[in-house]
Amino acid sequence: MRQKYLSQAKRVVLKVGSAVLTAADGLNQPLIQQLVGEIAQLRDARQFILVSSGAIAAGMRKLGMAERPTGMPQQQAVAAAGQSILMYTYEEAFAAHGLKVAQILLTHEDLESRKRFLNARNTLGNLVEWGVVPIINENDTVATDELKFGDNDNLAALICNLVDADLLLILTDIDGLYERDPRQDPEARLLHQVETNDPVLQKAAGKRSGALGRGGMVTKLQAVKKAAAAGIATIIANGRTPGILDAVFAGREDGTLFVPQTQKLKSRQYWLAYNVTPKGAILVDAGAWKALAHHHKSLLPAGIVEVFGGFRKGAPVHLVDPEGRPFAMGLTNYSARDINRIKGRQTQEIAQSLGHKDYDEVIHRDNLVIFPEI
Repeated sequence: MRQKYLSQAKRVVLKVGSAVLTAADGLNQPLIQQLVGEIAQLRDARQFILVSSGAIAAGMRKLGMAERPTGMPQQQAVAAAGQSILMYTYEEAFAAHGLKVAQILLTHEDLESRKRFLNARNTLGNLVEWGVVPIINENDTVATDELKFGDNDNLAALICNLVDADLLLILTDIDGLYERDPRQDPEARLLHQVETNDPVLQKAAGKRSGALGRGGMVTKLQAVKKAAAAGIATIIANGRTPGILDAVFAGREDGTLFVPQTQKLKSRQYWLAYNVTPKGAILVDAGAWKALAHHHKSLLPAGIVEVFGGFRKGAPVHLVDPEGRPFAMGLTNYSARDINRIKGRQTQEIAQSLGHKDYDEVIHRDNLVIFPEI
C-alpha cells in the first residue's frame, strides 16, 4: 500500500516544523543542509514544494529572546526579523546543490479569494516547472487572528489542493502517530498505517505542542483530514532521523501513512469547505440535517432552527446539526436578517414574510459542501 502512494508521488508538499529546524542556539544548520541534500537527490523523480516553519524561532535567536512572545504584534515583529535568516539559510543550502528557491508568504485571504487562489496556483505552477523550489510560510507579519491559518500543518494541507499535490509529507520531532500519546504512555504503539476514517484518529492525538511551534499532533491530524478530502495521502515522520527522506521514498516503514478515502471533493468544493472563512452559522433540525447530509438536498426555510451572525446575502456560513457540530459549508441566498424572518416557514410563505421571494432555497445544493466524515 505504501509503495503504491510513493510511486505515484510526483509532486510532494513537504512541511518541516520548528521542532525539526531549530536547535538551542537558533536554526539547526546541519540538519537543514542534510534535508536539502536529500531533496536535491530526490528531485530527478519528484517536484517538492516546501512549507517551512522557523521564522519566529530564528527571530528569537536574532533578537536575543529566551522565550517566544505571547502577543500577536510581538510575534509578528519577531517573525519579520527571522524570515530573512530562514530564507538566507535555505538559499545557501540549495545553492550548494545548484538549485534556486523562491519565497512565498501567504495569508488566509490569499486562498479565500478565488481570484487570488488561482493567481497563487499559477505562480507556484510556474516556479515548479522552472525547477525552482518554492518555500512557503504563513505571512505572520501581517496576518490577523481572523485570517490566520493557525499553523503550518493546516497551511500545508491547503497547499496540497492548491498545487494538485500527490503526497503530503510532514516532518516533526516524533516518529509518527501512536495509538496513545507516548508522552503520557511510554508503552504506546506506533501506527505505521491508518485509514483516515479510522476512529483511532480521534483518540490518538496529544494536544500539547512545543515551545517554539504552534502545532501539536492535533493540528497534524487536521491537516491529514484536509489532505484526505482532496484524495491525498499523508506521511508523518521524524525529521530528526538521519536520511529520513531517503528512507521514506525508498518505501521503508518509517513514520505513519494515512490512507485517504476513495471519494474526494472537487476543487471548488474543497475551496468552499476549507479555504473560505464562515461569516456566520445556521442551526438546522434533525430532518434538515438528514436531508442535507445524506440525500444531497438543498436547505429550505422550514428546516432552520436558529441563525448566528449578521451576514449578508451570498455569504459563506457553517451549517450546524442538532448536536451543535458544523457539518457543512454553504453560500446563502438570503441575508441573516431575512433568514431570521423566514426560518421554520414553508417555501410558499417566503414572499408573504419578506414581501418578495428571490429563491425557494436558503442554500442551494450546488452551493453546499458536506464535510467528509473523516
